[in-house]
Amino acid sequence: MIFVDTGAWIALVDRNDRHHEDAVAIYARLKRQRERLVTTDYVIDETVTRLRYDVGHAAAVQFLDFLERVEATGVVIIIKIDGVLFEEAKKVFRQYDSARLSLTDCTSFVVCRDYGIFEAFVFDRHFAMMGITILQ
Repeated sequence: MIFVDTGAWIALVDRNDRHHEDAVAIYARLKRQRERLVTTDYVIDETVTRLRYDVGHAAAVQFLDFLERVEATGVVIIIKIDGVLFEEAKKVFRQYDSARLSLTDCTSFVVCRDYGIFEAFVFDRHFAMMGITILQ
């Protein structure tokens, strides 16, 4: 399983994103390899919000439609952040005062830890500091 973070989703959708070409290549490779992708409802919320404000409403809706299709085929699993995961994420957030982590980042780290996910499709170097391999 490969975790997919906000920056990767945005780069896939936004042709003007500096990581767009890399994101398209990585996603195509993962698709060919039939990797199962994991993300969270918090990551989706963050992605849709950023797309809405930075690219436009149509891009945000296009992303939601895409996500529904790939979830229906089993390519993407969406983990819902429940109370237990949220409490664990707050603990992680409190530990890292020197790193610029969002609470969403911390929920992602907890999901990776709890689900045994060791690789991530991200453009956020914070994942490496948590011992998660960043795909290139």
